[in-house]
Amino acid sequence: MKKIFVLTGEPSGDKLASKVIAQLKNSRSDIEYLSVGGEHLKALGIKSLFDLKEVTYLGFTRVLLNVFKIKSKINNTVKEILKFKPDILFSVDSPDFTLRVAKEVKKKDPNIKTIHFVAPQVWVWREHRVKQLKSFLDHVLLLFPFEKKYFDKEGIQSTFAGHPLLEEESKSKVDISQIIKDNKKIFSIYPGSRLSEVNVLIPILFKFIKKMNEKYKDLFFVFHSTTEHVQLIQNLLLKEGFKNCGAIADEKIKSHILKSSMFAVAKSGTISLEICNSKIPSIIIYKMGTINFFIVKMLVKVKFANIINIAANEEIIPELLQSSCNPTNIYNTVDKLLSDKNAMEKQVAKSQEIINNFKTEKSTEIAISVIESYF
Repeated sequence: MKKIFVLTGEPSGDKLASKVIAQLKNSRSDIEYLSVGGEHLKALGIKSLFDLKEVTYLGFTRVLLNVFKIKSKINNTVKEILKFKPDILFSVDSPDFTLRVAKEVKKKDPNIKTIHFVAPQVWVWREHRVKQLKSFLDHVLLLFPFEKKYFDKEGIQSTFAGHPLLEEESKSKVDISQIIKDNKKIFSIYPGSRLSEVNVLIPILFKFIKKMNEKYKDLFFVFHSTTEHVQLIQNLLLKEGFKNCGAIADEKIKSHILKSSMFAVAKSGTISLEICNSKIPSIIIYKMGTINFFIVKMLVKVKFANIINIAANEEIIPELLQSSCNPTNIYNTVDKLLSDKNAMEKQVAKSQEIINNFKTEKSTEIAISVIESYF
């Protein structure tokens, strides 16, 4: 029996890892799994050492405030991985947690093969990290083709796999008539998967919706949430008395809702790729603490936050970050786009050009092929 330990650090990594592991489980029954994962890996019947929210921290100050907790979690995770004795440690994203664990595991047991999916974004900041990875990573699976040169330069084994979340989904039909009533147009909202993000963005988004409701009478706003936070958002919507809003957590329904949407406002992150892949016009928003933003501004070496804009080196998708992330700016930006069909079509077309470079058709199969080569 082979063994794989799946290591994630936040919901988006859990979702990505589950795409690969689900297919691996379908094709092979001779592998035992253990993880640090969330709802997606748990849905595959894979036990998690602890809840993901125990290591999901946003921003430098929150990390500093929780540094002893994080250190303790890293040490305990390393201890449990060594006890499990996996053939492969498959880590996904969240480098500040997963790579620290991988480094310690490799130091204590060099026989464990370490494969990491979603390379640290060295093209954004801290390029020197690439050199350090060589000592404890056997292979890196890359989301984007332009990343490979950074790893080739240091002689680190890497493979461009593409993004599994951009693969074609099943065409199964989902009835959304119970969610969207009165034939209203769907407007998707993504407030983030971390509680800290939700707490910051929800008040801003609620004020934005109130502004939208003054002009647009045929919209239904759907908040795409996690299982962990969906009840919180539903309660907040109820408290505000919104009649044209709802919150969902079911992945199949979320995917169908997105594809049926006429527009989306999303927190900056992986979800932007899925929105673009679904050919939905959008804007991205983000806000963090002033100290965190100041630190990021000093370290980051790219002009944009969104990967589509970074790859294109132009703002295809409007970015409203920090002080620009306020109800009035969000409303004005969305209203301007909604009143200009040509601008929305242009955004979708340009996004498709970029996103096609990130696709490999068989991203999951490529990842599995690399994993199996290390058995």
